[in-house]
Amino acid sequence: MGDEDQTVPFADLATADLVVDAVFAGGSAGNASDDPLARLLPGVGNRGGFRCNGSPTRQSVRFAVLFTTGAEPDWPDELDAQTGLFTFYGDNRRPGTELHKTSRRGNLLLRDAFNWSHSDARVSVPPFFLFEKAAPAGRDIRFRGLLAPGGAALTSDDELQAIWRSTRGIRFQNYRARFTVLDVPKIERAWIMDLVSGDPLGPNCPPPWRKWVEARTYQTLLAPSTTVIRSTAEQLPDAGGKLMVAAIHRHFAGRPHDFEACAVEIWRMLAPSTGACEVTRHSRDGGRDAVGEYLLGPEGDRVAVEFALEAKCYAPSNSVSVEDVARLISRIRHRQFGVFVTTSHFNSQVYKEVRGDAHPIVMICARDIVDVLRRHGYGDAEAVQAWLEHRFPVSA
Repeated sequence: MGDEDQTVPFADLATADLVVDAVFAGGSAGNASDDPLARLLPGVGNRGGFRCNGSPTRQSVRFAVLFTTGAEPDWPDELDAQTGLFTFYGDNRRPGTELHKTSRRGNLLLRDAFNWSHSDARVSVPPFFLFEKAAPAGRDIRFRGLLAPGGAALTSDDELQAIWRSTRGIRFQNYRARFTVLDVPKIERAWIMDLVSGDPLGPNCPPPWRKWVEARTYQTLLAPSTTVIRSTAEQLPDAGGKLMVAAIHRHFAGRPHDFEACAVEIWRMLAPSTGACEVTRHSRDGGRDAVGEYLLGPEGDRVAVEFALEAKCYAPSNSVSVEDVARLISRIRHRQFGVFVTTSHFNSQVYKEVRGDAHPIVMICARDIVDVLRRHGYGDAEAVQAWLEHRFPVSA
């Protein structure tokens, strides 16, 4: 089926089903009436990342829309299609407002929905529909799935967290919420109308939603990845991210070996189950900049899998070559894996050879570094510079 078959025209939105990954076209009037969500889902309005049919304040929300543009780097909403987990940041994104008193009361809805999800009041949790902006320009949107609060492998603390951020030295709190995409490839229009009429568990209810409401069972929509070969553009960050990477490159200018400790820290952010990890001495590194252990299993019985790490603090124009990665591959022993961290990108030949030959190498590029730093609250070059100066000060 071609892309054109996956786009629903604006004139048909009011009667359309919600098909996962289908695009729903915006209008052409040149004003707010072009918003497709307002026409597609009754009662949700035409503005904002939180949109509800009903009132969070009166606890009368029948269904909710989470709309993400991907345009706010300080709040990096993220869908992991392979695990079915979606991370969403609440609507208190600037200082001056209490956590639950935002204009649309989106955080109030998150608080209540996650509380209800762990109780007999789970039937009160409204279905959440996830949409994202389909293209940088225009109003077209893409449906990404039906969301249930939480996840089978998450603790209640992991599911909903109030996190601190600061802007111009003023601190404030916002929510970081994690949802599961349920295995519902299509939301029938009949169920949407049942929701509007207050009958969420009627005959048109999707079975995975019913199972979640009745027993908190997650039937997850999983999309295992095929062999991934990321292009150069996919490995390099946006404009703000380039400034962040430039700050790292500048901080370690003339002392590239000092970047190795920074690379280990970045890896720990991405893989928090990393155990002991030691940066090797330059004269005895054996082709590895660091060696460590990744821990699997319960706390009382961990299994340590060894890894070797290589770090290259390259400029964006200087790609990682086959020779760079071959050095790491040659040092990996049986039952080990490798981690390669660069402030640049891997050229296409590297990707083809590593993935084609199934080498156990984790390849972390500039975009990955930016993404994980943003998730940890370092959202711009100034914040990254402060982190670098604190964690990796320049020796006198």
